[in-house]
Amino acid sequence: MAQDLSVAVSRNLDTGTLAFASRINLSEWRANPASRQYISFIRPKGGRRAVGYFRDFIGVTEGVDSPGETRTLLKALSDFVKAEDLADDAASEKTHNLANYAQAQDKVGEPIRLDELSALLNEDAPKTFADFIKAGNYGLTENFVPDKRTINQFRRYTGRAEGISISFDAHLLGKSVEFNQASASLTIRNLPTQLVDQLKRKAT
Repeated sequence: MAQDLSVAVSRNLDTGTLAFASRINLSEWRANPASRQYISFIRPKGGRRAVGYFRDFIGVTEGVDSPGETRTLLKALSDFVKAEDLADDAASEKTHNLANYAQAQDKVGEPIRLDELSALLNEDAPKTFADFIKAGNYGLTENFVPDKRTINQFRRYTGRAEGISISFDAHLLGKSVEFNQASASLTIRNLPTQLVDQLKRKAT
């Protein structure tokens, strides 16, 4: 409003103060009529249920498949780690950074932003991971809401049965841990020193 309290035209929109809003990518909608990924929502912290009411109110369906997009992102990271031939500690660091970033975005109701994530994974070359995704044609949208359950499953593989408990970081599969699907068995290398010592004492 103007100083005399009359209504004035403003070209500025402060999206940071919006509680609820929908984003519509007109370019995506026009270029790909069959797409279901042209609409997404601004989600206030702790307001997911309210966003559902807002979505029903304006009569739209959010087409982005959060679990599917999240799985594709995690597959892209696994491929990236292999392509870069990263050491286990470096691969583990990137895995944890991605998971922590996704969980932080989920807590505040914000989407994953690929350019932001790429910069987080490599500060010296902030576009490396984003460029890898584009070159690989993974079909990921630039921004999407992470699926918490999928992220948690990616961090570690865990299982327990008949007195055996196994847990290991996901990035170790295919490296220190080999899975034989035919025999449903695991081959584990580089065992913890403490475990090796216990087994040696038992064998003597």
